[in-house]
Amino acid sequence: MKIALTMENSQAGKSKMVFEQLTSATQHTEHEVFNVGMLDESDHHLTYIHLGIQASLLLNSKAIDFVVTGCGTGQGALMSLNAHSGVICGYCLEPSDAFLFNQINNGNALSLAFAKGFGWGAELNLHNMFTQAFCTGEKGQGYPLERAEPQQKNAALLNHVKAASTKDSLIDALDAMEPDLVQAAIGSSQFQACFFENSQDPVLSDYVRKRLG
Repeated sequence: MKIALTMENSQAGKSKMVFEQLTSATQHTEHEVFNVGMLDESDHHLTYIHLGIQASLLLNSKAIDFVVTGCGTGQGALMSLNAHSGVICGYCLEPSDAFLFNQINNGNALSLAFAKGFGWGAELNLHNMFTQAFCTGEKGQGYPLERAEPQQKNAALLNHVKAASTKDSLIDALDAMEPDLVQAAIGSSQFQACFFENSQDPVLSDYVRKRLG
């Protein structure tokens, strides 16, 4: 699995520490992790609005399989990501949230709170959340196991509803947004490197290249 971390401006100073915990938790797996920014407070400026655009491009192009993100409370990033087609984002404050989201909801993104409740031992909580999210076997197996069948059915139905309610193509959706929002979301060198090196959608790749000029 390819996993991307993307951070917004208010919490960018924690990016290095969050990425260290993500790489540490997954180091004995076959997962590949990318930090697509912000890397620190002086990096290419992103808000939680940009995080949703980044996630939609990374996931829909299959450049990335899973996005880890967040903001001060985690709520803004959660709403931003879930506004986009092809993105099913959960809210994660503790390790059990990560495990249950993956087993029951089987989405492709998690939003974390990087300020609210983020105190002493926060790095331990991060490490344990990432372990539960990425190192506990196959996703979507249900919990408890006897509830697996209805949970899997409902997760598939939610994906269907999301696709129906966001039926415009991603390119059409991006074209309808404020141009500056999209330009900022795709403007960083680390996002472009991750996207272009891993995208499996040539149409989206060409679109992003044109937007970059």
